[in-house]
Amino acid sequence: MITIKKISELSVGHYVVEIAEQRGHFTLTQPDYIKSKRVIHNLSKKGVLSVKVDISKSLDIKKTSPEEAPAADYPAEYFPQAPVIRDINKARKLFNESKEIQQQVITDIQNGRQLDLRPIADITGQTMEVIIKDPDALACVINIREKDAYLLEHSISVSVLITIFARYLGFQKKIIHQLAIGAFLHDVGKTKVPDAVLHKPAKLTQDEFEVMKTHVNHSISIVKKLPGITKVALSVVAQHHEKLTGDGYPQQLSADKISRYSRMITICDIFDALTADRVYKEGYCHVKAFSILRKLARQHELDGQLVDQFIRCMGVYPVGTLVELNSQRLAIVDGRNLQDPISPRVRSFYNVEHHHYMMTEDIDLAVKDDFIVKGVRADEFNLDMNKIVEFLLMEG
Repeated sequence: MITIKKISELSVGHYVVEIAEQRGHFTLTQPDYIKSKRVIHNLSKKGVLSVKVDISKSLDIKKTSPEEAPAADYPAEYFPQAPVIRDINKARKLFNESKEIQQQVITDIQNGRQLDLRPIADITGQTMEVIIKDPDALACVINIREKDAYLLEHSISVSVLITIFARYLGFQKKIIHQLAIGAFLHDVGKTKVPDAVLHKPAKLTQDEFEVMKTHVNHSISIVKKLPGITKVALSVVAQHHEKLTGDGYPQQLSADKISRYSRMITICDIFDALTADRVYKEGYCHVKAFSILRKLARQHELDGQLVDQFIRCMGVYPVGTLVELNSQRLAIVDGRNLQDPISPRVRSFYNVEHHHYMMTEDIDLAVKDDFIVKGVRADEFNLDMNKIVEFLLMEG
């Protein structure tokens, strides 16, 4: 739907089609998103009075409360364009530092020591700043984790996911940071669950599941003792297994008692559990995981609007995932095309027909004849994601 908006009514995320009224003779080279407040300022300086905006294509960055107002500026980093692979090592270093802190948290709990919130706040703060600039590299790192490190890395991944999601929704930095801290700590209570249950490489019995469910109360007990912990952080710890149907745990809260923040972490928590590889099972591809999230929303367990926003946030083909092209090549998704979500920028690296690595090629599927046949997983071709990334880094 096309509507006319005055310059004073423009916001970051609006999709501008053309100039409606102006004092000068400025012309747009092409329709595009408003990527920063500076763009609006420049349009005003050039004498533009109003523009035509396609509301259907504009990004949903409207806020519902003052605390969810946009952080100071979300300039062009809302629309990262640089290939993600080149930044993967920096992101991986930050992820590994997070793992070290998570391991220290586990060790401190097991030894009965008081947790120190400062290193957790520091590392989640660093992660938040990186994600605000460009979420794609850390999203990519989530896809190349080790199978045997799921329990250690899950909370870090959920923290990254909720940070990406909250950034997409335009929350203030202070709220994003509190959500990241809560997600980082949401499963610390699992340190109190017997190893036989926690590490069982098969489906839990009903009795075992009842034991597993106690981890939430353990997490609440541990986290609420932390000096400086906020209500926002504690709420996502306490409610990440509640369902809108009222049959979640541990409190069986009704939908009206479950905060928006808690609804968000539940989506992130389930998504990571679905897509992560584990020793005893392969994760689902992202498209399948999105389908399951939508099914849970139809069953009224998850917030349907937030599920749709999460999928738009991650992208139809999330950065860092693998796709098969009609040219019989495998490629890694290396960047988004906001105007054409099913045609992202990719980097091809593998010949499917002849089963070998090949010279990489950067392809913008929005302008090339190639197209995606389907999303795939590395193991479907007996490949390893870490080796794929190393190959891509060596190829430059």
